[in-house]
Amino acid sequence: MQQSSLRQRLSGVFTALVTPMQDGALDLSAFERHVAAQLDAGIHGLVPVGTTGEAATLSRAEIAQLIGSTVALAGGNAFVMAGVGSNSTTTTIDNARHAADLGVDGLLVVTPYYNKPSQNGLFDHFAAVAAAVDLPITLYSVPGRTGVELAAPTAARLAAACPNIVSIKEAGGRCERVSELRLACGADFVVHSGDDALTLPFLALGAAGVISVASNLLPREMVRLYDAWQAGDCALALRLHEGIYDLLRHLFIESNPVPVKAALAAAGLMSAEVRAPLGALTTDSQAALRQSLTRFEEWRGVSEQP
Repeated sequence: MQQSSLRQRLSGVFTALVTPMQDGALDLSAFERHVAAQLDAGIHGLVPVGTTGEAATLSRAEIAQLIGSTVALAGGNAFVMAGVGSNSTTTTIDNARHAADLGVDGLLVVTPYYNKPSQNGLFDHFAAVAAAVDLPITLYSVPGRTGVELAAPTAARLAAACPNIVSIKEAGGRCERVSELRLACGADFVVHSGDDALTLPFLALGAAGVISVASNLLPREMVRLYDAWQAGDCALALRLHEGIYDLLRHLFIESNPVPVKAALAAAGLMSAEVRAPLGALTTDSQAALRQSLTRFEEWRGVSEQP
């Protein structure tokens, strides 16, 4: 695939899908309804079994069910990027091959957690995964979760050495990382925001989109923000950003995906259940999230008036 065509397919709003659960088991019917609603809202990409999907607690059979369902429902109308990362290179390669066999379009590979490898160790890890599969790979740097940041020069080394390493999900909370990565890796290297609240500033600095938690709940608003920016309507993009900003913050009031699942449950879309060691929102956080949801609905009611 030509680089320009691949960049286009990797651009836009990608939803880091939650995994609905009921009584400890996957709720596949709720998952299928959720994916269908995402597609109906115009989401550009779907990311099953990532951090938001609680991949670390899923069995291999459950992962296969979720990926297979996503691929089938997407039907080529959205880019399917499966989360395959782990803190073992061997396991990550196995996960990547398994996802490739299930028909995904690309892979999301997080920096190994807990081990805290050096930059050379990170290079060797990602290069080994890239050599094992013939699919586009999106690097994932999220130091708050993993304890290690993928340095921009390391990303550049990987992009130069591995033709199928084509993008990065950047979730370090620093806008300047967009410029660091683009200057190191080149303008064709795709940067995605991994922080919902930084989507607009990331786009302004040259990012191609967002891999979003919030779009589980707000797919149309996130797509509308992206479309406004792409159309050059900066004023509308800013109004949308400011309208949803309070809720974006509250969707991370506790560890993801606990708050967004609670919000989806409040909307009647699925259970708020998460798998241990995650637990339900505290009472204080539930109250704060409810208030934020109320403020958002009031804003949406006003913003949708002619």
